Amino acid sequence: MSELIGAIDQGTTSTRFMVFDAEGKEIAKAQMEHEQIMPHQGWVEHDPEEVIGNTLTVIGQALNSSGLIGKQLEAIGITNQRETAVLWDKITGKPVYNAIVWQDTRTDKIISEVEGRGYSETIFNKAGIPPATYFSAGKIRWILDKFPELEKRAANGEVLFGNMDSWVIWNLTGGTEGGLHVTDITNASRTMLMNLEQLEWDPELCAIFGIPIEMLPEIRPSSGSFGATVKDDPFGTEIPILGVLGDQQAATVGQVCFSTGEAKNTYGTGNFMLSNTGTRIIPSRSGLLTTPCYQQAGEPAVYALEGSIAVTGSAVQWMRDQLGIINKAAEIEDLANSVKDNGGVYFVPAFSGLFAPYWRADARGAVVGLTRYAEKGHLARATLEAICYQTKDVLGAMDRDSGIPLEIMKVDGGATVNDTLMQLQADILGVPVLRPKITETTALGAAYAAGLAAGVYKSFDELRSYWKADRQWEPNWSDDQRESGYQQWKKAVKRTLDWTS
Repeated sequence: MSELIGAIDQGTTSTRFMVFDAEGKEIAKAQMEHEQIMPHQGWVEHDPEEVIGNTLTVIGQALNSSGLIGKQLEAIGITNQRETAVLWDKITGKPVYNAIVWQDTRTDKIISEVEGRGYSETIFNKAGIPPATYFSAGKIRWILDKFPELEKRAANGEVLFGNMDSWVIWNLTGGTEGGLHVTDITNASRTMLMNLEQLEWDPELCAIFGIPIEMLPEIRPSSGSFGATVKDDPFGTEIPILGVLGDQQAATVGQVCFSTGEAKNTYGTGNFMLSNTGTRIIPSRSGLLTTPCYQQAGEPAVYALEGSIAVTGSAVQWMRDQLGIINKAAEIEDLANSVKDNGGVYFVPAFSGLFAPYWRADARGAVVGLTRYAEKGHLARATLEAICYQTKDVLGAMDRDSGIPLEIMKVDGGATVNDTLMQLQADILGVPVLRPKITETTALGAAYAAGLAAGVYKSFDELRSYWKADRQWEPNWSDDQRESGYQQWKKAVKRTLDWTS
């Protein structure tokens, strides 16, 4: 089979374009980082024009480096960082402000005001998520408050909102010359504005935040038509866009978690664990999110429970960029292995508050248990353990909500190349950890969604047949060691709370 599928993966720190063949094997790849703009404490922004420029560039680089041309692609899929909000002028095509990134906490007062008005339960019941700075609605409201003249234009559909998927699609399909203003159910669900059962924008939720429905994109199934690229650059021909998924749902599809109870954990800037719950909507009572997992056109939506962790891989970046303890992220593994254990040191990287299962915007990072014995190796090991303990917090909540204990953890994302991290994860969870041969599961999931709609892939069973394991880690810690370490972790978490209250 020679059918090729392209995938745009617009992430938090970079954008990549990949091409896969009909068996899910990587054929081409190019990637570019974009600037992380941090004008104030707790603020994180991206330049949307830089992002779309990089998107066009990496498409060209991947095709040129592999000797491919656009017309060889059957379709493309798009996956993206979720919750990151862009508002742009429909007439000029220019953003009205930088994209406000999912990690950003500037909307804490807006969220507190919404909670104070007693809307928390309404948002949770309708959208499946709690009010939090994490999601898009507060970011939209902040931009409208900053530029009051935009509100009337937004109500007239002249100022548009989208997460990064909508911004990329609008530009690829023509921009000011007829670009499509659309999104899929997984991205729409990250706004606090979509009704989880109806899979439509909810008038009551929009009214809570004072957001005109007219500025919101049309919601479509994840695997289906999202228009086509324009004939000129970057592809040189029209290419149908047939799949769109938020990055974590895309990774779930890429890990072929199509059956109820199957779960994956992605290790990136943050960590995101999703467990497929089938067509059932399970409201979480343990601090998780209830979210769409994917939907094929003409089929019912499939849902998931999700545990979102704000800071995991970005804690390693902090060690590199802010502290200078390491020069490259990969160096943390050797540094962590320079000591036999964490030396009693625990690091809770609550830089953006704590996400699941705590949802405490008032939390801030802390290193506890320091003595004169502690050295940088202990901090490095505590950083890796923090990633694993946060995952254990989420897995415990998932077990309580679903009633289905996890038997094996499928993992993906950049940090899974760290074998020490993966062994620690198995030790701390007490279940085997399994890494696939193809770890770029986010882009792969977007390609699978597009390929299913294009008819390149015939069924879920076919996609399952392409999934291959690379390595498995078995737990080595005793139950007592695991429980003792986790109790110390929970004590450390308590020290981070109430810092901004």
